[in-house]
Amino acid sequence: MINQNLFIFEFVSGGGYNQCDMPSSLFCEGYAMLRVIVEDFKKLGFKISILLDKRISHLSRYLNSDLIQFVKPKEDFLKKYIDCVRKSTFCFIIAPEFSKHLYKLTQIVKDHKKNLLSIDLKGVQLGTSKLETYNYFITNKVNTPKSYNIPFKAGFIDLDFLLQKFDQLGNSIIIKPEDGAGSELIFHFEDKEQIRLFFKNHKETFDMERSYIVQEFIEGDDLSISIINRTNPKKAGVMDQIILSINTQIVQNLGPKKESIYLGGFTPIENYEELRDRFEKILKNMDLTSFHGFFGIDFIKKVDNSIFFIEINPRLTTSYIGIRNVLDYNPLEILLNQDTSKVKSTKLKPIYFSHFTRLELKYSGNKSFKNIMNEIIPNLMNLVPELVTPPIAFQNSKTSKDLIYSCFISTKAKNLKSSNKRISQILTIFNNFNFSVIK
Repeated sequence: MINQNLFIFEFVSGGGYNQCDMPSSLFCEGYAMLRVIVEDFKKLGFKISILLDKRISHLSRYLNSDLIQFVKPKEDFLKKYIDCVRKSTFCFIIAPEFSKHLYKLTQIVKDHKKNLLSIDLKGVQLGTSKLETYNYFITNKVNTPKSYNIPFKAGFIDLDFLLQKFDQLGNSIIIKPEDGAGSELIFHFEDKEQIRLFFKNHKETFDMERSYIVQEFIEGDDLSISIINRTNPKKAGVMDQIILSINTQIVQNLGPKKESIYLGGFTPIENYEELRDRFEKILKNMDLTSFHGFFGIDFIKKVDNSIFFIEINPRLTTSYIGIRNVLDYNPLEILLNQDTSKVKSTKLKPIYFSHFTRLELKYSGNKSFKNIMNEIIPNLMNLVPELVTPPIAFQNSKTSKDLIYSCFISTKAKNLKSSNKRISQILTIFNNFNFSVIK
C-alpha cells in the first residue's frame, strides 16, 4: 500500500459542524478517533490527507497526516470534501448516522468510484435505521428488545400510543431517534407519570422532522463488540468475522429528564474469552454480508447471562481508541487482508487492558488562554502519552478561568488495577498544571 493516497474524514473534527457553535466535548471524541486512525493507517504506508475544522487548527501538530486542509467557519465543507475524494485512491469515512450524514458521504465516495475502506452503503443504511436493524436481528434469530415506530398526532409524538406501549412492554421503556447515533437523545422512563410530565415540560427536546422509536428496556450490562468482517485471504467468497475485543460502555444520566451521555469504556471485559466464543457461534449464523470492514454491535448482557442485541454501528466507533492499545498488532492489517503471521488467526486475544474516557477540566492557574495552548498543552502531551485529545476549549466570550476544557485519554496497562493507578497519576499531573477534573 506504499504511497497510495488515502483520504480520511471524521465528520465532527473535519468541519461537518463548522457553521455551528459546538461544545469542545463533541470535538474531543471526534478528534481522538481521527488521530488514532490516521496513526494506524500511516503505519501501513499510506499517504494521508484529512480535513480539520479551523477552530482546532492548533491540534494539527499532533496528526501524522501528509496533507491537512482547514475548514473555516461559513465555508462549505462538502465542496472541500468532494475535492479530497476526487484526489484520493482510497477513502475512510467516520460520520454520524443521523440525517443520513454517513450515507450521503459514503455515496459521494461510491459515485467517484474510489476504494472505500469503511462500511459500504447497504450496511450503512441498515445500521442507520433502528427499525431496520430490529427486523434484521429478528430475521437472524437473535434476542433483541421489542421496538416500535412512534406515530405522530397533531404534529407531535402520540402520547396515547406511548402510554399504550408502556403497558404492553412492561415496567420501563426507552425512547430514542430512529436514526440516532451513539447516546444521542436516549431517554429512559420507568412509569407513566414520568412520560406525561416529560412530554408536558420538554416538548422542545424533540425535532419533529425526525422519527422516533419506543423500545423495551433491558436491564443489564451495557457492552459492545468490535468486529472486522473481511474476505478470507485464502478462501474466495468466504467471510471471516474477526472479533477485536468486547468492551464495557460507560453511559451516564439515562433517565426521564436527561438524555444519556456516553463517556467511554473499558476493554476487554472480564471473562472475555468465554463471551467471545459465544459470539463467534452467533455471528457465524448471521448474514453479515452487508458489513465488510470495521463495525460494532451494542448489546446488553443480563444477569442470567443472556444477550440482547441493541443496535449496529456501521462505522469506526470510539471503542477503537482503546482497542488498538490492547492488541499487539495493527488492527488495520486485518482490514486490508494483509496475510501476516499476526493476523492469520481469527481467534485473537487482547493482551493489555485499556480505559478510554473523556474528561472535563477546569483551569485555575494564571496563564492566558494563548499560553495554555502554546506552552502547557505541549508539556502535558509529553508527560501524558495516554492523552489522545489534549485539553481543548473554545474561547467565545468567556474568560480563561470560566472555560470548560475537554480531553480524551486511553490507558495501556496490564489490568484494571494498574490502569486505575495510571489514571490517578495522570490526574496528579493535571493538578500540577492547575487543571482539575470536574466530570
